[in-house]
Amino acid sequence: MNFSGSPVQLPLLQVHLPGEVPYRTAWAWQQARLAHMIRDPQLPDGLLLLTHPAVYTLGAGADPKFLKSLSQPIGSPAIHPESPSEQEPEILRVERGGEVTYHGPGQWVGYAMLNLKRHRPDLHEYLRQLEEVVIQTLAHFGLQGERIPGLTGVWVQGRKVAAIGIKVSRWVTYHGFALNVCPDLAAFEAIVPCGIPDRPVGSLVHFCPEVTMAAVAPVLVESFCQVFGLQAQAVSLAEWLGEPRLSDKLLGESTAQTPKRK
Repeated sequence: MNFSGSPVQLPLLQVHLPGEVPYRTAWAWQQARLAHMIRDPQLPDGLLLLTHPAVYTLGAGADPKFLKSLSQPIGSPAIHPESPSEQEPEILRVERGGEVTYHGPGQWVGYAMLNLKRHRPDLHEYLRQLEEVVIQTLAHFGLQGERIPGLTGVWVQGRKVAAIGIKVSRWVTYHGFALNVCPDLAAFEAIVPCGIPDRPVGSLVHFCPEVTMAAVAPVLVESFCQVFGLQAQAVSLAEWLGEPRLSDKLLGESTAQTPKRK
């Protein structure tokens, strides 16, 4: 089902990165592309699909009480700590909406950067479209994704498998969705995920044991294109950012050794 309302398939510059990308690095990539898209409204839409090493993030207005027993200081993605902890995942406050969530291995994070003036400049509708991307992806694997009235995200049999949090600047979107394929769900026990205490978190592998991260990625991209009426074009990170010098610097940061948790 195509929700875009446009008979013409616009291009979607899509980057799918292997390995784990530190959260700060992906945040900086979004900031760089956001500046380009605001400066030049004709730039194509973009989708960045990746995984992060373990990290907790809070939305701009998130309540720290949902961190439960976590005692790490709350940082900013724009500021690098002088002595990062090798023991515990960081906690970062970011611009998106929503409460606290967890990102880590086994979870696909999709950073969707769309100019909504080319689609529908309606944030409520945009959230429903991101949910539809996940619902179509789940259907490919024989799973029925569900919405819950008044909440944002996607559930399967009462377990939340996808979280969504966005930010929009001059109708250009950033941040996006996180789909649990096969993460360590114990990491969610340290928080109240999305500030919803009575809704457990789940993963695709719980319902579909044979599913893999590699199998889910192309289906996510295809579903994204179907929902938004786009044609995916796989590009390099440099092309996605639109600024080769900056991309070289940021790519170097992304491939730096991530501290191992003990």
